[in-house]
Amino acid sequence: MEYDPIKNDLGKVFNTSITLRKLFYKLLDLLLLRTWHIHRELRAWGFANKNFAMMDAGSGFGQYSFYIANKNSTCDITAVDVKEDQIADCNQFFEKCGLKNVKFSVGDLTKPHATNKYDLILCVDVMEHILEDVDVFKNFHQAMKPGAMLLISTPSDQGGSNADEHGESFIGEHVRDGYPVEEMREKLKTAGFDNSEILYSYGAPGKIAWKLSMKYPMQMLNASKLFFVILPFYYLITYPFAYLLNWIDTFSTHQTGTGLIVKAWK
Repeated sequence: MEYDPIKNDLGKVFNTSITLRKLFYKLLDLLLLRTWHIHRELRAWGFANKNFAMMDAGSGFGQYSFYIANKNSTCDITAVDVKEDQIADCNQFFEKCGLKNVKFSVGDLTKPHATNKYDLILCVDVMEHILEDVDVFKNFHQAMKPGAMLLISTPSDQGGSNADEHGESFIGEHVRDGYPVEEMREKLKTAGFDNSEILYSYGAPGKIAWKLSMKYPMQMLNASKLFFVILPFYYLITYPFAYLLNWIDTFSTHQTGTGLIVKAWK
C-alpha cells in the first residue's frame, strides 16, 4: 500500500488555512503513537528549558519542529527534507505563524550536512526509507556537538512495517521492514556512537492502537477517497480506545514491540 499519497492528500485538505494546518498538527500529535514517545523523550531531555540548536532530519510536514518551536522560542531549528515542495510549503507556513527560529531547507541526509553544530538531532519515521543508513548515522555524528543527543523513531524487525507472511510491507515506501536492536546498535557504533539506548515502542497496546487509529483508516482511504466523509464518525467511536492504549504504551516498558525509540550520544 502506498502511504505517502494519502498523507499528501490529507496535508492538502488541512493546508487551506493556518487554523486547519495547526489542527492537522494537533491531530497528528494525538493519533501517531510515535509522536507520544518522541514527546516523552523530548520532555525528559528538557527541551522546553534549554537554549539549543537542533536538526529535524526528515522534517516531513514540520509537526515536530512546530511543537518544539512553539514551546521554546530560544532554540534554533534546522529542518531538512528531500521534498522541495514540502520545504517551500513549511517555510511559508512557519513565516505566517511568526516562528522565526525554524528554517526549512532541501537536503539529502546521506550527504554531510554540518560539523559540530547541533545539540539535538531528531529523526522520526525516516531511517526505514533510506538504504545507506550507516552513511546517515556518520553524518549525524559529524554534525553533532560533543555530548549532543540523537533521537530516532523507526520500525523494529518485530513486524514494524506490518510485513505479512510473505515479507511484504504494509508501507510500500519502506526499504526495510524494520531494525533488529543489535543491528541498530552495531550500525550506530560503526558511525561513532559508543553510547546508545534502544527501547521498544508499539508493544501489545500500541499495536492495537495503531491498527485502530492508522492502519484501518489508511486502508479505507486507499480503497476510496469517499472514506474522508466517514473518518470523523469512525474516530468518534474508536479514538477513546486508541487514546487509552497510546497512553499505556508510552508509559510502559516493553520486552518487544514493532517500533524502536533510539537514543545515542556523541
